[in-house]
Amino acid sequence: MARYNRWPDTRLDACVAGLHEEAYRRDRSASFGSVHRTLNHLLLVDRLWSARIGHREPGIGSLNQILFQGFQGTKDARVGEDEKLIAVVNGLSEADLEAPDRHRRITGDGLEEARAGHILVTLFNDQSHRRGQVHVMLTQAGVAPPPLDNIDYSEEVGGAGPRGTIVARADWL
Repeated sequence: MARYNRWPDTRLDACVAGLHEEAYRRDRSASFGSVHRTLNHLLLVDRLWSARIGHREPGIGSLNQILFQGFQGTKDARVGEDEKLIAVVNGLSEADLEAPDRHRRITGDGLEEARAGHILVTLFNDQSHRRGQVHVMLTQAGVAPPPLDNIDYSEEVGGAGPRGTIVARADWL
């Protein structure tokens, strides 16, 4: 999933790069408003959860915190974060996935605890959800977004037989 996560990010970046600045920042009544704010949130959440898995303080105070003002900075950081996430996931053992992490809540008060495996499921699920929002916003902006389904990824990287038949390969799972 960490490798897959990088693939739709790259595909969306290629579409977003063609947007005019006004369309990139226009409030489209999505959870985080604009394409810019939603892409920022994707990056922010990856940093947040990756830090928690690594038992580090993420340095994030709000889910609305803006990390970069422009698309290029956000995109460059996103590319680096995708690579870091792949490295983090590759370095986890079964025991690491079961290990609890206790962290300060971003919303609400107090501490919460979650296993690293559950954190990763939350991270990848949220990433798919937010990319879906960007997909809709791109359509609203008149841009035809690319397919982002996992099956399209598996076909592109060579891990699938005829459409609908996915062959599991250890090098991309």
